[in-house]
Formats: sequence, structure tokens, C-alpha cells
Amino acid sequence: MHKEGVKKFPYYVGVNSLAQIATREDRVCVLNILGNESRTVTPVSHIYSGGNIVFGTMPGRSGQALDTKIGKIPVFNSVKEGLKAGLKFNTAVVYLPPSGVKDGVAEAVKHNPGLKKVIILTEKISASDARIIRAICQTNGIDVFGGNCLGVADAWNQVRIGGALGGNKPEESLVQGSIALFSNSGNFTTTMAVYLLTKGWGTTTSISSGKDVYIHYGPREFFHALDNDDRSKGAIIYVEPGGYYEHELEINKPTVACVVGRWKARLTKACGHAGSLAGSGDDANAKEKWFMDYFGVNDIYTPGKPVFSKKGAVVTNIAHIPEALSKVMELNGVKPDFAPKGDLSLKCWFGSNSTIQVPKELDMTPVKAESPYDEQIEHINKQIGAQFPRQSMKDASAASMMDPVTQVTKVHNTSILDCSKKSLEENLVFSLLKRYPDEYGKNLANAAFNAYLNQHGEPANIAADAAREAESSPNSVLSAAISIIGKGKVRAALDASNLLMDTFQTSGLQSATDKFDYSALLKGLSADAKKSLAAGKDDSTARTLLSRVDGLGKKSVFIEFVKEASGGSPSTDALLAAIWATLGWEPLIKRSISKITLTALPWYSRIFSSFVGCSVPASRQTKDSFCGVKNDELVSSWSFTDAAFLALIGRKPNEKERFEFSMLLGLIISNGPGTISAQGSKGAVSSDGPEDPARVQINKAFVGFLTHTGFAHGGNGFEAIAFLIDRFKGKGLTDPSSKAHGIDLKAIANEYAKGYAKYKADQKALGNIEYIKIPCVNHPVFKGKEVNYDPRERFVAALFEEKGIYNVFLDFYHGLVKSLFENKVSSNVYCVNVDAVIAVILLKIVWEAFNSGKMADREVESAAFTTFLFGRMIGCAAEIDDHINRGRNMDTRTAASKCSFVG
Repeated sequence: MHKEGVKKFPYYVGVNSLAQIATREDRVCVLNILGNESRTVTPVSHIYSGGNIVFGTMPGRSGQALDTKIGKIPVFNSVKEGLKAGLKFNTAVVYLPPSGVKDGVAEAVKHNPGLKKVIILTEKISASDARIIRAICQTNGIDVFGGNCLGVADAWNQVRIGGALGGNKPEESLVQGSIALFSNSGNFTTTMAVYLLTKGWGTTTSISSGKDVYIHYGPREFFHALDNDDRSKGAIIYVEPGGYYEHELEINKPTVACVVGRWKARLTKACGHAGSLAGSGDDANAKEKWFMDYFGVNDIYTPGKPVFSKKGAVVTNIAHIPEALSKVMELNGVKPDFAPKGDLSLKCWFGSNSTIQVPKELDMTPVKAESPYDEQIEHINKQIGAQFPRQSMKDASAASMMDPVTQVTKVHNTSILDCSKKSLEENLVFSLLKRYPDEYGKNLANAAFNAYLNQHGEPANIAADAAREAESSPNSVLSAAISIIGKGKVRAALDASNLLMDTFQTSGLQSATDKFDYSALLKGLSADAKKSLAAGKDDSTARTLLSRVDGLGKKSVFIEFVKEASGGSPSTDALLAAIWATLGWEPLIKRSISKITLTALPWYSRIFSSFVGCSVPASRQTKDSFCGVKNDELVSSWSFTDAAFLALIGRKPNEKERFEFSMLLGLIISNGPGTISAQGSKGAVSSDGPEDPARVQINKAFVGFLTHTGFAHGGNGFEAIAFLIDRFKGKGLTDPSSKAHGIDLKAIANEYAKGYAKYKADQKALGNIEYIKIPCVNHPVFKGKEVNYDPRERFVAALFEEKGIYNVFLDFYHGLVKSLFENKVSSNVYCVNVDAVIAVILLKIVWEAFNSGKMADREVESAAFTTFLFGRMIGCAAEIDDHINRGRNMDTRTAASKCSFVG
């Protein structure tokens, strides 16, 4: 039967006064209490309201609870189960998905005869379901608020039911006063309450009506309850286009109406709230006219043209509400509730001119924000650096991508063709900081890498030598070494890095080379912290490293800081941390990299050094020298590129060799996230769980890359070298860089092409399709092209020509593909691919040593494989850092449904 309600209405309305909407006597049940939104908002409401939530429901979660500071809220499978446990409520708050709201309300009504109010926060409930909900609640004498609302609140009673009115600290914005609020917008309900404080007005009851197509508790019911609430002397109503809820209202107390959304008049599809699409005669202009008629005014209120009456005013900007309300209330002889709190003048809470010089009158000085925003801003300011959303990174990367058409890969949106013009040290810095260093930064990186290059007596090199003696491949040798460069091995540098981060992150420092007064920060350091940065007696490298960085012509805030903090003698680890803080600080401040990345940079640096250092047997390293070069000389004047060349070839490169070697390493950097080596590094990060970055073993991730290289991926460069050696053996070649080599390349190519044509025909006649292929040709092939080119190889060839660099082996390859076509081995001219470039550069470098017998076949093979590892560690470093920052735990695994069994 239809229950008795307020007789004024032709339908049931149980609430006669705003004072009845949210009371301390109300007891609440929350449907879907453990959902994402409720789990955050409900505890705040419960505490603010003095513990008004008796239980919540969520299917399958019976026996669980939602923790709050004043106790646990029990959770049951259903309303019926909660009631059976002896718990009672008169108000239901609904957080269910749209399709479940109708059934949820029906269950609450069916099992609880004492239910009086239902508050629906869910948006986009279908109109048909909304009508059924309305009918059920009307029949049973229940008031409904919403849907798509943020609930209701009462500042006098200090009660909030449903939603987030007042935010995380409702007591600060919902201040007791004399103004009632009704709003189609939940967030603006709180905003208006805060704005009113600036003119000394507090609130009574605040109602977020929602703005779904169907509004259950509308303006008509609000103004009736307003009339019967002695606490409320006036009201604010905020309305959007769509619906006739505001038409022909009876408004008896002073009111300011804020009507928004003129721009929506031309829309044919809802934008924002589902019910804010106007039809015929219910757009913003029409609603402005309705309220102007109620108040007896003929225009919109603005500060420049204040139009108002004793009944009220109409505004279209919420910032004008406080002033308009004060004018209207003054006509009614009503004074503000208290002294104004703050004002609405423009106050910049954030400000940065970056590098732009602006006139003084435009140079806004940031001020401290109002509470609670000041605490939030202070917290945000501490969150320097990028923060990336986490997602599954299986077969995905923000570090690299390969163009499927050109086969050219980009790393951090830079083509590897451009990367190949940079040095090894520049590319290593780029892999992690996403920008290339300037000359000062490059020299700092060289010093950092070379300081840890010598591995004499180090467990890592002992392990590498043991792997060598066991005849392991170069990737296995380095895997053994890098496994030992764990977090404990680099602890001192990581601690120093974290100390610098904690000390400087809220200092306002923008660039490490700025002039900056850190004296106050220095005073704040404990004695133990200062001691941790000081060099020990045996740290001889620190003096050399400090001398190198001090002689570079620039001053770094971080290097100077660790010098002063340590009493003038910082440790090598402290300097390593300071160098990487110097290199990474600006990318951090500009949010290119995260704090996770910056603090881990010394670990990456030690791994890079160990890659090169452990590629050299212990027999070629002494306490004072590396491959015959003094440690001090390496740190003081060598580049890391030259040091890597020294490790492979045993000597320092000349200018052209340095260029070619750098280009070689740059071309190898990456072939995108789908390559086996990248997959290995990403899988290693994924298995550690990047959602807790501190647990990820960066050295293990590099081992993942190393174990996912081999003789087919990485070591295959030697196949091309062996192929070229066979062609040129005994031909009298002495200098592969000279055009006057005296070798008939055409004859060698034709001889091989004819022999290969016969071999291929014989193999096909035998039905053998697994015949030997010629290395480094025929991929990629572009359909319809008579002559094919690998764009990467053409780039290199053009650059060589520009630099006056000649390579007889590359020249031979170009002739070979033509001979293969002329001898009908191929139907078109094959391309010479980038793998050939790698082979010809390396063979040219080692040819003299190999041809003279100083370097054996196995050493050439090892050099080829190791060169690949040096280049690919650049790209894999980028993938590792990317996956640590963006990936999810175990995200590289393959679903069982995607796997197949082969019987």
C-alpha cells in the first residue's frame, strides 16, 4: 500500500524538512561497499558521521570488513544476511553497477520494512530501471536521492551519507551556517560550500541531486523542505540544461540560482551528465528565464552589473555566487554567519617561468594554498619526476619500436641511424635519461664508467674467467660476471644516490649546474650521513676521479655537495652517485624520468663498466692497469668508447676506427621489444615484480638479456665474418681500408656466385630445402622491387662515403648481390643488410691482427659476439628501465589458452 507522506505532493515525499535528510539517528547500509569508489569514500563518511554505517554488502565477501580509524564495518553477502545478523538500518547507499541498481534497491526494500531513504551514486541508470526503482520506493514510502549523485550532508549534524561531499576533510568545507545547497553537480556542491566561506556563509544541508535523466529528489521537494527548516535562511541551487525539474517552482526563501551550460544548446548528444542534454524549451537560456521570473529580475547578476532582488539573483558563474548571495541576504536583513575566510582573488599555488623572462607585472608569485590543498600541493611538490601508469608491457614498450616497413628501429623516438652517429657513452646515457648529454655530461659519464672498468681481483671477473675456461660463449661469460653485480655490490653508491634525492628533492633546484646555495641542506645532514660519503684509506680511485671531474670546467651542485659533506674527500661511490645525479636531475625535474630511475643510475653504471671490464680475461688486468693502460690514465683522459675498443682489440682506435666502431654499436642498439634479447630482459623484470621496483634485480634483468642471446642471435655476426674470411683468404689483402687494394672483387664475387648457383640447384634436386644460405643478404626484400636496399645499410654506406671511409668487404658485398642476380641465383638484386655492415666493420678492424696470426678464429668470433653484446646492452637498458617503471607483475607470461601442445 502507498504510505502516508507529505500531503502537499501528489506522490510520496517523506522528508518534510531539510533537517531530516542527514541526521545522527540515521543508520546506513552500503551496497557494494568494497568497490573501488566506496572503499575510498565510505571510511571518511563513517568517521565524520560518528560511525553511522552498520554494515555493507558484496556478494562472495561475507565475513570480510572495511577498515576505518574508528573500527571495522562488517561485510555480508546480502542485505538479508546482514539483517539476519541483527543489524538494522533506515538508509541504503548504492554503489552498484548500472545494471545491478534496480535489483539492489528491490532487495533492500523487500527485506527491510524500516527502510526510509535510498541514495544512489551510480550514474547512467537506464530510464526504465529508474522508473521501476521509483515505483518500488513510492509504493513502500521511501525517499530516493540520485542517481549519479554524491549523496547528502548536513553541517549542523556533521553527517555525510553516500559520496564525497566535502572531500577527504568534510569538516573544513562543510561549515555550520544558514545556507542550504542543492546541486546537479556533486563536485560543485563542495566547491560552492568553500566559496561561500569567503563571504562568511556556512551551510545547513547540502544535496547532490545528480543529473541522470531521472532525478528522484528534485528542486520541488528541496524547496518544500527548505521552507520547513528553521536553520536555513537562504539557498543556492546549481542547475544544468535538460529536464523541467526547475519549472514552476514555489520559492519562498532568498535564493541564488546558478544556471550553467549555454554552450550545450547545440549538442545532439549528452556531454558530461547523462541528463544534461536539453530538449525543446529546457536549455540553459530557458532555465535562466524561469529563475529570473521567480526573482523578479531582468538580467544575469555579474560583479560589473549586479542585478538582484529581495527574492534572489541568477548567476552563470559559480565564482559570483558568494557576492550575489550577500547582496540578496542584505536586502532581507540577514547578516553572514561568521567572519569571511579567505577570498576568491587570483592566487597562484603553482608557478614557473621556466627559462622565459617575463615583465615584472606578469611575474606572479605563488602563495600558500588554502587548507587542505596546501598539504596536497606540498605532497605533490615532493613527487618530482615522472610517474608512469602501470599496464601490461608484454610485447609492448615505451622505449623502442621498429618500423615494420623500413625495419628501422627508434629508441626514445630517435632512429638508431641517428644513434649510430653517437659514441657508446652518449648512447648509454641516452638509454636511461632519454636525452643525449652535453660535452660536460659526456665527460662525466666517461669518468664514471672508466672508474669501475678495471676488474682486477673482483669476484665478477673471477666468475667470468671460470666461465671462459669452461668454454662458455661470451654471453654466458658475461652472465656469470653480471650476476655478481647485485644490489649489495653497489649498496654504497645507491645509498648515496638516495641520500642526494632525499636531500634535494624539495630544494627547488632545477639544474645541477645552476648556482645554488645548499648550506642549509648541508647543515641538515647527520654526522653518519656525512661519514657515509667520505673516502676510505684504500679508495685511491676517488682522488683520480675527483681530479677528472674538477678539471672539466663546470661545477656540479651534487659533486660540490658531496665534497663539502665528506670534508673534501668523497668516496668513489659518493662521486658516482653525484655524477649520475648531475646527469639525471634536469630530466627528472622535467618529468622525463622517474625517481626510481634516477636513484638506480649508479647500479646501471656499474653494470655497464662490468660488461666491458669482464669481457677481458684477468690475465690482461693488474691492480694498476687495464689491457696495459694505467687506471689513472683511463679515468683521466679516455672515453668509454675507446676503452671498449681496447677491451676487444687490445689497442686504442684511430679516429676513423672510433667512428666506425661507434656506428657499429649504435646500429646494434635495438630491433624493438619483440627481439629475443629484449624479451629476456623484460621477462626478468616481470618475474621480479616491477610494481615493487625496489625488489627488481637490475643485474638479473641484464642477465635475462644475455641468456636470450646466442650463436643465432648475437653470435651470428661471425657467420658473415667467416664467409668473408673464406673469400679473401690467400688473396693478398693487406689493408681493407684502401681502395688501392689490388683485389679483383668482381672475379671473387662471380666465382662464388657460379659455385653457389650449382650448389643450390644440386640441393634442390635432392629435395633439400635446408641448404646453406648466404649470410647478410636477401632480407629485407620489398615486393615488386627489382633492386633491394636495406635503408640502414644505405645510410651507413652514404655516411662512409661522406667521411671518406672505404671498406673493401662492404664493397665486395655490393658486388656479390649483383653477381648472384647475373648468375640467376636470384630473380632480383638482393639487398645487403645491416648485419653485413656489422661484420665488415669488425673484420676491417681486426684484419691486420687476424691476417698476421696475432688473432685466432675463435678470438675474432668472440670479438664479434661481444661487440653485439656491447651495443645491445644499450637498448636493453632502456627496455629494463621502461618495464620497471611501467610494467605489472608477471605481465610477460603467456596465457594457457595461447599455448599449444605438439604431439
